[in-house]
Amino acid sequence: QVQLVESGGGLVQPGGSLRLSCTASGFTFMRYSMSWVRQLPGKGLEWVSVINSDGRNTGYRNSVKGRFAISRDNAQNTLYLQMNVLKSEDTAVYYCVRGAEGEYDYWGQGTQVTVSS
Repeated sequence: QVQLVESGGGLVQPGGSLRLSCTASGFTFMRYSMSWVRQLPGKGLEWVSVINSDGRNTGYRNSVKGRFAISRDNAQNTLYLQMNVLKSEDTAVYYCVRGAEGEYDYWGQGTQVTVSS
């Protein structure tokens, strides 16, 4: 049974940082590309970042480039998203997702990130 469990969300002031984690189980984590997708309040889903199976290739939406960093630890079956210089427009529910380029098959339950003073 595939499970993706996110953690690390919370309330942070503008300019602050958070690190999201996603612990995977029930599949061979190191064989899959993984992504972070977010849902902004009252809006649709928005792709944030992707990392390939061995962690050597990454991608980011333009609005987070230079501020967010995706990484993974295949020995620990864990995906990360380091978020720096957070802005109010980053407020969203962040989902850990198995897959890439819109081809997603499993989602975590999501973790809320709120950026507010």
